[in-house]
Amino acid sequence: MDDKKLDLNLLLALEALIAERNVTRAAKRLNLSQPALSAQLTRLRSIFGDQLMIPTSRGVNPTAMALELQRPLQDALDQARAVVSRVQSFDPATAKITFSIAASDYMQVAVLLPFLIKLNTNAPNIRLLVRILDIPSIQSDLERGEVDVAFVQPMNADGAGLRSVTVLKESYIGIIRRHSLEPEGMTLERFVEARHIIVSLNRDGFSGPTDTALAAIGLKRKVAFAVSSFVFLIESVTRCDLVALVPKRLTTRYLDRIDTFEPPVPVPGIELKMAWHDRTHDHPAYQWLRAEFEAFCARH
Repeated sequence: MDDKKLDLNLLLALEALIAERNVTRAAKRLNLSQPALSAQLTRLRSIFGDQLMIPTSRGVNPTAMALELQRPLQDALDQARAVVSRVQSFDPATAKITFSIAASDYMQVAVLLPFLIKLNTNAPNIRLLVRILDIPSIQSDLERGEVDVAFVQPMNADGAGLRSVTVLKESYIGIIRRHSLEPEGMTLERFVEARHIIVSLNRDGFSGPTDTALAAIGLKRKVAFAVSSFVFLIESVTRCDLVALVPKRLTTRYLDRIDTFEPPVPVPGIELKMAWHDRTHDHPAYQWLRAEFEAFCARH
């Protein structure tokens, strides 16, 4: 048998013919015309080298080979239907699947941590592999399937085969060690004179959006440290006399150790997008995950 000539529609046709033993009824069951089903039967006869269905005065009867094929054919089609049903009827409460997520430490702490707590209760068999975001490789990671969803800034969400949606818009707030904020608050003068710590992923990155905003009014601050982690940054501020601007969501769990203030100069906030590749776009499980993330971010 030349299996290159075989397709699932032919097997479905044979199943219907054996079950109905009538070409007209089998064609109706398959939503085909009678000539179309007859053409499929002709192909099946060529593939199996057997008549398969013998015309009678009341319809068609299966040959001995067709009867031998009936049980394995039914088993094979049932397995195929089960595969399709499993995918189409994704149930997070019972599903066993692993998702890979790439996100910055900020996103991991501010959003993924509470999301994991919720997921642990509502979808106990689902596993999440959380990776630190690697911007240079994110396009290829999504393409190869090493990452299923990535949380990135808009400039990193574009690429061949990528899709994205904005899930988070965040403003910056100033932080300083607890009980060290002066009664008059954080004045622009004190802000400029303070020693700052910033998050920067650039090799020579001792400046950021705040420095751009200050330069626009002819001022410059003192950036003492540039680090790659907001968590590292906040821990540093809680232990010494440094000033920083951080995404507002990150401050809630540190309010017993920091004071917050509104930046004395307007600083643009950040926007984060959830990005994924076309390869997972139509899969119900991944659609569920993205919808859960989007809804969770909207509520938090």
